[in-house]
Amino acid sequence: MKLSPLSVPYKAVQKGASIVFTLAFVLFSGASAVLGGLGGPLVTVGLLGGIVVLLVAYEVLYYRRYEYELTADTFDIRSGVVSRRNREIPLRRIQNVDISRNVVQRVLGIAALNFETAGGSGTEAAIRYVTFEEAKRLQNEIARLKRGDAADAPEVESDELFALSDRELAIVGALSFDPRGLGILFFLLSGSIPVVSSFFSFGGETLVLALGGLVVLVAILFVSWLAGFVIAVVNYYGFRLSRTDDELLYERGLLQRYDGSIPFDKIQTLTIEDNPLKRRFGYATLAIETAGYAPGQGSERGSEAAVPLATRQRVVSLANDIEAFGTPTFTRPPKRIRRRYTARYLIILGVVTGALFAVVTALDATVPWYGTLAVLPVIPVAAHYKWKHRGYWLGENHVVTRNGFWKRQTKVVPYYRIQTVIDSRTIFQRRWRVATVTVDTAGSLSLAAQDAAAVDIEAADAERVRAELEDRLVSAVADRRSRRRRSRRPLVGPVEPGGDDSPPNEGSDPTDDTTPDERSDAREDSNPSGA
Repeated sequence: MKLSPLSVPYKAVQKGASIVFTLAFVLFSGASAVLGGLGGPLVTVGLLGGIVVLLVAYEVLYYRRYEYELTADTFDIRSGVVSRRNREIPLRRIQNVDISRNVVQRVLGIAALNFETAGGSGTEAAIRYVTFEEAKRLQNEIARLKRGDAADAPEVESDELFALSDRELAIVGALSFDPRGLGILFFLLSGSIPVVSSFFSFGGETLVLALGGLVVLVAILFVSWLAGFVIAVVNYYGFRLSRTDDELLYERGLLQRYDGSIPFDKIQTLTIEDNPLKRRFGYATLAIETAGYAPGQGSERGSEAAVPLATRQRVVSLANDIEAFGTPTFTRPPKRIRRRYTARYLIILGVVTGALFAVVTALDATVPWYGTLAVLPVIPVAAHYKWKHRGYWLGENHVVTRNGFWKRQTKVVPYYRIQTVIDSRTIFQRRWRVATVTVDTAGSLSLAAQDAAAVDIEAADAERVRAELEDRLVSAVADRRSRRRRSRRPLVGPVEPGGDDSPPNEGSDPTDDTTPDERSDAREDSNPSGA
């Protein structure tokens, strides 16, 4: 099969725009004098013409030499202009086939496909570009082959679980903050835009400086809120979530439209997330992490969200539909840990106050450096809420942890998804006789050190929790493998008579019928990795 012919002009224009921009920058720099001596505008026109010819020629050759083929067991890609590259991607390893389209691509009727495999740190393969109809066909065919359905099997029906209304989209934006707003504001105040920064020039009087600081604080909050609002609306416009028997299907996006899937069999962790504003109005977000790479993630985290915003009760209910973990009863850290958090905040406040005092003294300014001490009464309250929103719970089939106040995350991890259990204790934790037990999975956020963790629990409890998690891991994986063997069916290709009862071939990989993180050798050992 071939790419869409429209991919040739689209990719040529796409690449040409960046090259022309770079060339324009060079021409307006010191290099323009050299080029001027060599012919001036004629050289520029000739150079641009040559670039256009080379781009079009390359894209035509790329189009002619690019082929892909979907077989019963693999997805094959043959590509390359200068050097040829042949790839065979086993269908059983394909985790998601995600479709994305920006505004121009939707007008042209083309789409990009991303193939993401379990355990990968990025997109395994990408097709740029095919028609939208062909993209949907490939997405559906690969899902059918992985299920083992026959070619004439009826199309799998999906049930809509959630659709984001315009009102809910506005609420998503209103309750969203983006820390990049601080960077935007710093850019505005840095003098890079004189007209804007001139509004924030203050004299040396204390009152004027205090008012200026208040204006800056309000501006930071407003810019952060506005950035969060715009990003949320662009990411989640037209959001829909549906489900079939074996996967979740989602659509979202305004400028960039995403159409992808989240296989139930690849889910590692569920995260229920909220902040003080969302908690105040009874809302929450549900995020899903899959093995190694988030569905459609790319460089964004937005596509991880299974439900960008809904009532907390609805989010918890949906999470229980995916993983029936029940109603957790959290065990919090010991109460004395509140003193530790208070001491930590006091140290931070002392450092900030000392730094401000040093700056004021060096500049001989009249800034009230002691103004930071006004937050002293708030510190014990902040320490209490930090303690209050932490905890862990060991259920029958899941471990659930909770951490954070400004960004509270409740993480649900099935025992059979655990890869490593880590008991860590810093110097300060040892002094307070506490420890942190981290549950490492193959989830996408594990790479960013955002695993589920029971933080600052009693040291004795940490040893007990680690041992219990390791025992439940071995038991859960053994039970899951036993159940899957009893109901074994091929992951790819049509069902063959007698195939379900046939034993695996001698010497074959015993994990072929399990997810990549279910490494049988490690799981059957009573001492898992990290014990």
